[in-house]
Amino acid sequence: MVSLLCCGPKLAACGIVLSAWGVVMLVLLGIFFNVHSAVLIEDVPFTEEDFNDGPERIYGLYERVGTNCFVAAGLYLLLGGFALCQARLNKRKEYLVR
Repeated sequence: MVSLLCCGPKLAACGIVLSAWGVVMLVLLGIFFNVHSAVLIEDVPFTEEDFNDGPERIYGLYERVGTNCFVAAGLYLLLGGFALCQARLNKRKEYLVR
């Protein structure tokens, strides 16, 4: 029988904690980028020409970065699901009789 277990219990627990923190942080960053927070202007990839086109161009860049944050949060969520499955497989392995 093929085992899907590829992580130990400590690595799975670490993956769950890190992915939970990543999801929370990136969702909050995505929200702040979508409301055009002025504090995050240094993290928006703009050029001098973008300022000449008006604020709509800068707002579009903010929203693009916010969307990237939400996509990254989704990837962290998938990784957290994988780590949770690994933790459950490790837990089930403890109860098997050899």
